[in-house]
Amino acid sequence: MKVTPEQVKQIANLANLSLSDRDLEAYAKDLEEILAYVDQLNELDTSGVEPMAQVLHEGSAAPLRTDAAGPSLAPESALRCAPLAGAGHFKVPRVIER
Repeated sequence: MKVTPEQVKQIANLANLSLSDRDLEAYAKDLEEILAYVDQLNELDTSGVEPMAQVLHEGSAAPLRTDAAGPSLAPESALRCAPLAGAGHFKVPRVIER
């Protein structure tokens, strides 16, 4: 599938990114390669493959640690280091202006 720099520019705009013309060309090429690989994968016959709920093999236990509360930083201590704080929260500059 051919990906044009204009399409990449539209995607970048949706993500609120500004890209140079050189970046647009490079990302267009990268996206073409990714989509070509996905097309290759779509050619595989997966009709006999059962859907999986997770990637662990049957009978194996998940190698996850148990949830346990541990030492934590007190909110007051964390907010003391913040450049801007208020109402018990960090204040950050607005990043989306649309």
